[in-house]
Amino acid sequence: MTGHTLRVELEPTGLDADLSELESTVQLNVRRFAEKVLRPVGRQLDAMTPEQVVAADSPLWQVYQEYTRLGLSLTDIFELPPVEQARLMSLVFEELAWGDGGLAVSLGAAMVPSMVMHQMQRHDLLELYADRPLGCWGITDPDHGSDMLDGSGHTRHPGVGHGRLNCYAKIQNEQIVIKGQKSAWVSNGPIAQTCMLFCGYDDGSGEDKRCVVLVPLDAPGVSRGLPLDKMGQRALPQGELYFDDVCLPLNHLVAGPEDYIKAEQGVLTDANALMGLMWTGVARAAYELAHQYAHERKQGGVPIIQHQNVRYRLFHMFARVEASRALARRAVLFNSVAPAPALQGSIAAKITATQTAFDVASMAIQMHGGNGLTREYPVEKLLRDARASMIEDGCNEMLAIKGGSLLAKA
Repeated sequence: MTGHTLRVELEPTGLDADLSELESTVQLNVRRFAEKVLRPVGRQLDAMTPEQVVAADSPLWQVYQEYTRLGLSLTDIFELPPVEQARLMSLVFEELAWGDGGLAVSLGAAMVPSMVMHQMQRHDLLELYADRPLGCWGITDPDHGSDMLDGSGHTRHPGVGHGRLNCYAKIQNEQIVIKGQKSAWVSNGPIAQTCMLFCGYDDGSGEDKRCVVLVPLDAPGVSRGLPLDKMGQRALPQGELYFDDVCLPLNHLVAGPEDYIKAEQGVLTDANALMGLMWTGVARAAYELAHQYAHERKQGGVPIIQHQNVRYRLFHMFARVEASRALARRAVLFNSVAPAPALQGSIAAKITATQTAFDVASMAIQMHGGNGLTREYPVEKLLRDARASMIEDGCNEMLAIKGGSLLAKA
């Protein structure tokens, strides 16, 4: 034996060892799309104003056109056996966010109406709106951000209600009538064709009741605010939605008060799990950039990878990415095959991945030194994007309380 270390070249996704031919092909195709389309377009959109991002001539629309050509229909994926479905979704969304976190969230948010309709078995509405694939999830109220994710009251202060919500639906003259607004944080709000609206349910009782309504956003009475100007995820259009006595047929009620918790926890379980996958991809992107830079940058007369402290830090970045991926995929797989999904598993994946993405991006900036702070290098964008992820789809602190409540015995 010699003193040499046996080196093993890992694939970009690290310790993947058992991908099928289909999975490898899909992974490669999505990675190519992420590299050739999402990364350059994401950098372009990051430098544009919010109004330019959603304009008719924006490169944003190229993303949706090219994504459609990948043939990754949500309906087709849902028709796969549960284990295959979970494995494929895990590969796809990590690669998308490796390309650009904000655009990956936009592509994920576009699927929310279809996901909820599948969960609630509303195949009639799926068929009715099959030609409108660009959706959004209208849940956050201006005065009730995290409250809308907490219909079960896990995070509510004891003995205190949430107060009146900002958006309500009521049944009137055999129609659903919607009035109020959703906050500026509605992902895809400025561009979506349909909205899966989570709002209050006014039956005249004065009680805190809620419902879920599918709203076509070209319906009379719907209007939109200006797209939000943000620190990170600038490629993701977000903005208010206003509902001024919007009237819809009764069949657009996807979940009444009796089914609200089921719909809320179902969509949050899927959304948090997808966030776990996506922000693992962003963490991986930051690690790869640091790894590449460590081999190129010279200090002390040698590439900095030759310095022990750099190797030490790179290894811990690698380990954090692997741990985040393992938890995210485990949560997705469990929720696909278990009799009932575990929301606490998805919450754990979301919190772990978003914190990992932020921490690894910060370490990547440190490894780049002063260069990491400049717009010339992409790591500062990853840090800004990752910071936003710790708040969206439920801020991590509130989600941890909710997840902990699910672990508590009655």
